[in-house]
Amino acid sequence: MDDTNKTLKNLMDSNLYSRYSGLLSLSNISLLLVDTSGNILLEFNPSPDFCKFICQEDETRICSDYIARLKSGSGDRFICRHGLANILLPVDINNQTIGYVVGAQVYSTDSEYQKYLIDIMSIAKNKKLEPEFIAKSIATIKTIEENKLEIHEQICNHITQNISYDFSQSIHTADKAIARLSIEKEMLEKKIIDLEAKNMSLVINPHFLFNTLNSIARIAYFEKSHTTEELIYCLSDLLRYNLKHDDELHTIGAEMDNIEKYLYIQKIRYKNRLEYDIDIPDHIKAHRIPNMIIQPIVENALIHGITPKRDGGKIKIYAEENKNDINIFVVDNGNGFPTEVLKSLQQSENKLGIGFRSTDKRLKRYFGEQYGLKIEKSDYSGSTVTISIPTKPNAR
Repeated sequence: MDDTNKTLKNLMDSNLYSRYSGLLSLSNISLLLVDTSGNILLEFNPSPDFCKFICQEDETRICSDYIARLKSGSGDRFICRHGLANILLPVDINNQTIGYVVGAQVYSTDSEYQKYLIDIMSIAKNKKLEPEFIAKSIATIKTIEENKLEIHEQICNHITQNISYDFSQSIHTADKAIARLSIEKEMLEKKIIDLEAKNMSLVINPHFLFNTLNSIARIAYFEKSHTTEELIYCLSDLLRYNLKHDDELHTIGAEMDNIEKYLYIQKIRYKNRLEYDIDIPDHIKAHRIPNMIIQPIVENALIHGITPKRDGGKIKIYAEENKNDINIFVVDNGNGFPTEVLKSLQQSENKLGIGFRSTDKRLKRYFGEQYGLKIEKSDYSGSTVTISIPTKPNAR
């Protein structure tokens, strides 16, 4: 191992993963730290099995497509021989490259067809692997939209810069740079969460969608299909609210109107298997909360609690004011969260439960660390999730 690689390995510490866990929770696409020879030092997010067991010479070293592009000070975004999109970014200190952040290893929607062109039998023969294993590993390679790949590249870029400054601090104690990057990290986390909340993967023009839905609703009215008409108007309002692009606080009353439309649509679907009750005092409805906070919790109650039960169940939403705090309760009498889901919500570095933690982070960002989400209970008799906010928020 040369001096450069020793420098990178010596500068790493056990907290390197946890330092970036907030950003990493926003993407489950591969992201690795490697030295200048291509040896894997840390897997922030693991590579796909296809890359790890088939393309790499061994599990400790990145594949030859990456190795060929390891040039000091040079980054790259490239398509490998199997059609996967890849990201390669240098970690530089004082104009010297001491390692690389690499990742992605996914298909885009335009290149996904290439997975079906991979010669499984030829690889099985050369690698002495079972064709079934190779086929399964190909099937598990992710396909993502271009905008999500760009978000992941932003994450890679930011982590690369942070690592460079962290290591630079270890050598030169660059305190001001670290403070500045800490602020940038918080801003980037907020930006990415906001991008996710705006549902950027929707490629249909929203105005076209709403106009079409309203036209269908009018047809339903003239055909005297009043339930269909009401359903379409509810869906149109729901989509319009969910696609709001502002980052302002909305009233709890507006959130509840949105949730009531969501539950009305689900009630049409599940009929007698779903009952719901919303009881929010008028004086609480005027208080403000970030948009799309409560609906994901209600959706979790429906998916994990109510729908698995043969006879369905009931979701109750109510709120209480306690001195300077407001607590909103989402209660269901379903089966409770499955054990693996509950564990994922309780383990901060688990890749599951990302939506729950993102919602909790948004609340803490606005109102402070003492506020957010809490699972009060989850067992065979149902679940209770509490959303806590202050009566007089100081939006951040």
